[in-house]
Amino acid sequence: MKLSSNPHRGKEKLIPDAPFPSINAARVADLLTVCPAAAETNLVEAKDLANVADLWVKDERGRMNLGSFKALGAAYVIARHAADLAQTPDKSTLRGKTYVTASAGNHGMSVAAGARIFGADAVVYIAETVPESFAERLRAQKARVVRQGTDYAASMEAAGKAAQDNGWTLLSDSSWDGYYELPHTLMEGYLQMAAEAVRQCPNAPTHIILQAGVGGLAGSVAAYARHAWGDGPKIIVVEPEAAPALQASIEAGTCVFADGPDSIMGRLDCKEPSLIALNGLARDADCFLTLSDDDVVRYLPAMAEAGLATTASGGAGVAAAMNADVCEALNIGSDAQVLCILSEVPD
Repeated sequence: MKLSSNPHRGKEKLIPDAPFPSINAARVADLLTVCPAAAETNLVEAKDLANVADLWVKDERGRMNLGSFKALGAAYVIARHAADLAQTPDKSTLRGKTYVTASAGNHGMSVAAGARIFGADAVVYIAETVPESFAERLRAQKARVVRQGTDYAASMEAAGKAAQDNGWTLLSDSSWDGYYELPHTLMEGYLQMAAEAVRQCPNAPTHIILQAGVGGLAGSVAAYARHAWGDGPKIIVVEPEAAPALQASIEAGTCVFADGPDSIMGRLDCKEPSLIALNGLARDADCFLTLSDDDVVRYLPAMAEAGLATTASGGAGVAAAMNADVCEALNIGSDAQVLCILSEVPD
């Protein structure tokens, strides 16, 4: 476990050319009114799991029947494109358009589902190590699956080349130098989750614990939490100790790549931060915490027994709240009211 305080809290952008995350949740809600699967997800009270007064868990496992919060991301971008072309978009609105991405999990499902709904094609590059069961889930959403590369970075490079070679739209859930518009909109989609949580919480939490890979979820929720609740909540970002890209970047004061072994928290095992998320979290988060695989995995059975079964990636924030050593380091006492996100279904 490593804990780093954020010296950039409340200050200017860390990456001058990259935007801050959006806080325009109303724009997301307006578009989702036309989506029949866009039902609100539950906020679960799970205080028996931790030594705190309240543990509120935003349960994203049922989001739009796709199994994770990522349903609000790429599919939202594609829906925005369709809405820009037609007042009442349908399954033919984006016919002839192709979206391409790389994925090791839920982002690819969101791209595939959004494309299918509005008549576009989806091509998802996956690495050689990605299970075939995931490829089958993508094909069930009518995506074309291409295996290329030994890891996610290699499959992302292949997706980018395919976009250039074929005139396709590259739709990543991360952002890098010069690639900001689509990931900014994608992160905006996550605001629906944050706005629901703000409405559902009985009062402002004292602590918000957010797991992060490239940082899209954490950056969006933190930005909206500051918009809604101000400086009151202490916001903690949790990463695998094998991939502390955000923590290392905060410590360096600029974007740096992490280097470490593979983590069982596979969806969080990201060695390069999203620049938009990095700007937002440098401004909004109070501290950055890394956890080992064992620090998270040992709490998953108790979470499952409480009806919150998930993966190590999906439950990293809740696991942090359950860990007495973490709570002591973060000064989370028995009177704390803690908000976490349960981000995905079990594999």
